[in-house]
Amino acid sequence: MDKIYFVLPAYNEEANIADVIAQWHPICEQINAEGNVAKLVIANDGSQDKTFAIMQGLQSKYALLETLDKENSGHGATVLYLYRYAIDNKADYIFQTDSDGQTLPDEFWQMWKNRHNYDFQIGTRGGRQDGASRLFVTKTLRFVVWLMFQVWVEDANTPFRLLSVERLKPILDVIPQDYNLANVAVSAIAVRWNYHIGWSPITFRPRQGGVNSINMKRIFRIGVKALFDFGTINRNLR
Repeated sequence: MDKIYFVLPAYNEEANIADVIAQWHPICEQINAEGNVAKLVIANDGSQDKTFAIMQGLQSKYALLETLDKENSGHGATVLYLYRYAIDNKADYIFQTDSDGQTLPDEFWQMWKNRHNYDFQIGTRGGRQDGASRLFVTKTLRFVVWLMFQVWVEDANTPFRLLSVERLKPILDVIPQDYNLANVAVSAIAVRWNYHIGWSPITFRPRQGGVNSINMKRIFRIGVKALFDFGTINRNLR
């Protein structure tokens, strides 16, 4: 029997969160019906809208949903918070995606089928539909990862990944708790340590509702801080 936690950070997603829960909860139900254990865990990252109220209101409808509330710390730090939450609750696997409706639940099943064959499985976003600025950020990150870690990662930041907890734990030991590019670091370190990674092409749709909270100015600030944090991670690796 395998235990998996589906973890999603949420920030100002009142337009999407109900639909996202409705899409992902049946995946958990099916996994449980097959004799495994699954939970859908969503952490509200200090939203300023009705996101958390909607999440709480849906708990009675969805038995496998767990809602968490925390102060705003950014996407990456919330992802790390969720990873550690799943580990503390004895999960064997963690699947991470986002709460904006850009990924497709049906594409999870191929990863689940292959879970015993890889340490990590990470989606790769071909033909992205979320705008030229986001594609530019992904390409820039690819170059920065190569500079800092001396590894080439096709799509380091994809929010669609199935991770073995056993293999994730040592990576989290070298990443600062408030690190804003958590999945970038996880991907880069896994490649550097020669983990067995399955790269899976996925569909990546436009945001399904609401407004993207990340603009180019904020991306630049996150990037500058990340360069310094990369140095911390490299020291920890040594």
